[in-house]
Amino acid sequence: MPSRRFAVLCALLAPINLFAQPAQAPSVVLPTVVVTAQKEAVDVKEVPASVTAVTADTIANAGIRTVSDAAIFAPNTVFTEFTARKLSNPRFRGLGSSPANPAITTYIDGVPQLNSNSSSIELLDVDQIEFVRGPQSSLFGRNTLGGIVNIRSARPSTSRWTGSVVAPFGDYSSKEVRGQVSGPLGDKAAVSLAGGKQQREGYTRNTITGNDVDFRDGTFAKAQLLLTPVQNWEARVIYSHERSRDGDFALGDLDAIRKNPFQVARDFEGFTNRDINATTFNVRGSGERIAIDATTGFVKWKTDDETDLDYTPLALATRTNTEEDFQFTQEIRLASPVNAPTRITDAIMLKWQGGVEFFRQNYDQLAVNTLSQFVLSPQIPFPVALTSPESSIDNSGVGIFGQGTLSFSDRADLTVGLRFDHESSEAVLSTFYTPAIAPAGVVTADESFSDVSPQFAFGYRLQPDTMAYASASRGYKAGGFNPAALPGSESYGEEHAWHVEGGVKSRMASGRITANAAVFSIDWDDLQLNVPNRFVPGQCFIANVGSARSRGLEFDVTARAHASIDVFASFGYTHARFGADTMSGGVDVAGKKLPFTPDYTTLVGTQVTHAINSAVTLYARGEAVMYGAFEYDEANTARQNRYSLVNLRGGVRGKYVFAETWIRNAFDSQYVPIAFPYQGFAPSGFIGENGRPRTFGISAGVTF
Repeated sequence: MPSRRFAVLCALLAPINLFAQPAQAPSVVLPTVVVTAQKEAVDVKEVPASVTAVTADTIANAGIRTVSDAAIFAPNTVFTEFTARKLSNPRFRGLGSSPANPAITTYIDGVPQLNSNSSSIELLDVDQIEFVRGPQSSLFGRNTLGGIVNIRSARPSTSRWTGSVVAPFGDYSSKEVRGQVSGPLGDKAAVSLAGGKQQREGYTRNTITGNDVDFRDGTFAKAQLLLTPVQNWEARVIYSHERSRDGDFALGDLDAIRKNPFQVARDFEGFTNRDINATTFNVRGSGERIAIDATTGFVKWKTDDETDLDYTPLALATRTNTEEDFQFTQEIRLASPVNAPTRITDAIMLKWQGGVEFFRQNYDQLAVNTLSQFVLSPQIPFPVALTSPESSIDNSGVGIFGQGTLSFSDRADLTVGLRFDHESSEAVLSTFYTPAIAPAGVVTADESFSDVSPQFAFGYRLQPDTMAYASASRGYKAGGFNPAALPGSESYGEEHAWHVEGGVKSRMASGRITANAAVFSIDWDDLQLNVPNRFVPGQCFIANVGSARSRGLEFDVTARAHASIDVFASFGYTHARFGADTMSGGVDVAGKKLPFTPDYTTLVGTQVTHAINSAVTLYARGEAVMYGAFEYDEANTARQNRYSLVNLRGGVRGKYVFAETWIRNAFDSQYVPIAFPYQGFAPSGFIGENGRPRTFGISAGVTF
């Protein structure tokens, strides 16, 4: 492909010249990063936990479009996801689980996504993404045993009207447009509107039909209204919508797709559709002695997909699957006023917060596997439809939490937090054949769960800009019901973990360098794993399999070497193994590596800007991310070896216009980030998807 490589090289070396207004001179000091990792807005270096904040500037400069794109900046963080955007699951330090019961919950503007099918969103009008590693159950409750992904929308502008339009175009017929406008409505209200449209051809070709199978087509929009009726009080309403009409899963036999990347052979081509509608109401205010924050969230999503279940050229099996979910969440939180802690003595101050949270979730699934004659058994000479499942699961719960931080002489902080959660789950689960060649399986059941999650943290300021901390916290992941599972495995119990961490956060060289380091140890029991159902192809269920232990370290540094040069790097190491007497699928996996947990993650990068004159600024950016080897299954029978990806971007920017060229996976690394056991249809015993190939293009935009 010499001509294609030459085109890429020319695009990178020859940015488009545009007339531009004078650009603002960059500062030699790194900006302060404020996070809400513990619900209160605070400087990230004051939080006694591992937090990586991907700011609006980084989102724009790196061309980040999805949450998983931002994860490269967080050490020991990976996403197991498919080309179809509905399935994307974060994993921190070896912790992860199924979409229906995640170990890391994504919060969007304070609203938890109780199923990860609604968490992998297009980033539209987003101000910051925070990857908070380590249990957050004392403040956030269920399913934050591994941490949270905290996404914050940009606030509408209250001072003047602003806006932007950006249009990236690339190979694979990729085209996209995103736009946003924001401004005041009088002196007590502001509004913002944003929207986008995205299309591209698939990366993977079906050699039977010649069609691409994993194309994407999506539209997305967001509207916000901000009201500030009186001083220190505000109300905010956020509505977001996303409509995805994507192609099929690009799955194929693991050995085959490694030998011939981005080629599959199947007789049936399906699709994956997803619709998300979410509305958030937030009211917050502060008086002399107390602050109030109330967040109400409504999330409704639906997915429809069809796929060639055998993933071969033979007409053996297909699957149709419809899932629907509606969730309501309500949190009311009281806290000490912002920047006004309670004075206990002249040397001791108290910051506190506490509240109550309620949720209700209604989930329904209807999945039908259509099996050709003789597939189910040589004695069945006719097609059979296996409905597995037709299910309805309703969950509701309440949590009560509190946290206090004592500060001693501005040098030491002692934080104690505690949360109590109770929830109940009701399920109606049905599995049956059409025609009825065997009795139907029907389960009607209910369960309840209660848990107490403590947290302890101590921070000490060695210097005004350097803090050492240590923490111990207990996280939990809720129990519940599988929509479909082996008989007797319909329900699963809670999972618990104790997490101990120590670290140092520092700001050095007069604000030119920030550096963070941490070591951690995690021990968890009643480990929940997403294990395959050996009787139903392509179907998994959650089971408690035993115990596990994870040890590791993390380091990241950002430096402004010059007013026009930023460099950044991170490193994470994880040693995660199953504990003694741990079984998965009837196999003893004690001492085996946890799947989808790279030995290490590494990132190095730089961004350089250069003012040609008072009207034009050139910029260039490069990132290299490296992943260690990891296993695909609990028995460690198949793996992905270490690999690296390089992203490059460069262009010209002015006050109102910009143009740039970009390339992702510049050296076209071949890798398979997702694969799982698939006995029966896959010759290698595994099916998987190739990772994103090299892509390149140009972007142009206008801001005001």
